[in-house]
Amino acid sequence: MQLFSRLPARRSITVPEDAVAASWRARMRETESLSFAPAVDDRVLDVFRRARRPDDAMELRDLWLGRVEHELGAAGTRPGLAERWRAARPVRDVTVEEVLRSRATVRFVKELFNAYFRDDLYGEFASPDNLVMSSGSVEERHWGLPESLKECIRYALDQDWYGYSDSRGRASARQAVAEYENARIEGEPYTAGEIALTIGATFAVSTLADFILNAGDPREPALCATPNYPPLVETVARRQAVTLVPLPSVDGLVSLEPLIAALTPSTPLVLLQTAGNPTGAMVCEEELARLIAAAAPTTMIILDECHEWLGPARTASARRAAPNVIRVSSLSKTWSAPGLKVGWITADAAFIDEYYEYASTTFGGPPSFFYTVVEVLARMEHWLITNVEEVGAAQLDGFEPHYGLSAGGLDAAYQSYRRDRGEREESLGILRDATVSRLAEAGAVVHVPRYSINAVAEFHGWNDSYLCFRDLLRETGVSVFPGVLTFCFSGGFGRVTTSRNWREQSLALDRIHAYLARRESGLVASTGLVEASR
Repeated sequence: MQLFSRLPARRSITVPEDAVAASWRARMRETESLSFAPAVDDRVLDVFRRARRPDDAMELRDLWLGRVEHELGAAGTRPGLAERWRAARPVRDVTVEEVLRSRATVRFVKELFNAYFRDDLYGEFASPDNLVMSSGSVEERHWGLPESLKECIRYALDQDWYGYSDSRGRASARQAVAEYENARIEGEPYTAGEIALTIGATFAVSTLADFILNAGDPREPALCATPNYPPLVETVARRQAVTLVPLPSVDGLVSLEPLIAALTPSTPLVLLQTAGNPTGAMVCEEELARLIAAAAPTTMIILDECHEWLGPARTASARRAAPNVIRVSSLSKTWSAPGLKVGWITADAAFIDEYYEYASTTFGGPPSFFYTVVEVLARMEHWLITNVEEVGAAQLDGFEPHYGLSAGGLDAAYQSYRRDRGEREESLGILRDATVSRLAEAGAVVHVPRYSINAVAEFHGWNDSYLCFRDLLRETGVSVFPGVLTFCFSGGFGRVTTSRNWREQSLALDRIHAYLARRESGLVASTGLVEASR
């Protein structure tokens, strides 16, 4: 049986005209300079002041939720939590630095993250009428894997390619990833020896933290840049003391100066998202190079690159290939396949060799029937970057003979991939711009993302993002992702995912617009500005 012996079916992607029109309004609008800073405000400090045990993450979570219930008033649903907040009194002073260095802060945000999904959005307040704008992923039914990649998975299963394998992944897949990464970075530094396939990005960061850190090590804390994804920060904090380092951004560019200033010769690890979640703001490549140069050789720097897509093409600095840098990628965002749990890490060959022993002992290896899809997508992405128009003998020779590939079949698959990939990115870019435009027209302050499918909107009239989520969900049936769940502690910030079916997305935006207009006109009661103390 030959891979691509049948021509993959075409995925139909269409964007409604009203979405295109809204996207043009976003592109034509002159925007003011916007800064975003994930600050620790007095509301955060007040929770720590009132906790009987400020090292108890569960108490911090319940106090935060209790204040939300108290401020919701008659709309609250958990009177016990509200009463717990009202009964609490300040019992200590606390500083911003203490909050950012507290182990309980990281766990508290993770527990609030759990409560959001488990207890609220998909628990007590779940409804088939809700419109979820907080998923953080592409809606797979409309923008899933390109058909050429699906064919790779079918082929691997038909060939019964799901046995034991090298714990770093199949060599041919790793070589393809190395060639793809070389097309994205200055200097072409990679071979298969610098690549290991993984079980998705979240799992990869967890295993890296476990491999690198020793919980009993007396070194200084690991540094975790914020905003960030709570499971990633929590997995580091379980193994080492952590200091959160808030990074501001201006007009979609992240400043790394606070992170550079926080480095010491004894810093064991740095965790940084190169494109921010939730902002879509991108790190400056020159500042990233300075961060890597400033770090001690023993400081391992983990770069989460998973949101680094749906934006202008750019070449990574050769500094990203430094011996103490580990780059993490996955299929979850760029290829709309979070449930496959497949990705890779790029690191120094000596590190990958040591990681092999860790992987073979801890989890064995990634799912082997995904190696073909990783190899094919890496090769096709490499061809896209290097402007290959038509597959020829040189591209065919890159594959091993057991695939039974023909030049015609491979070229047909590549043309299908190019078309699917291009139409997918174009449509998702239009929907992102359209969503940004509609939110701005509704009265929200939107921090326009340079990358990713997420955008941050600041909703006026709220000083607590979780309270904002509850109000919006109750009054509109639309969910946004509270900023506090990405360590953005202040203000009414919500993350909005823009990659939803436009008919539903447009309906959700209509509901938000109408509700915000009613609040502005005083037709509905406002919450979130209630005094925190009694």
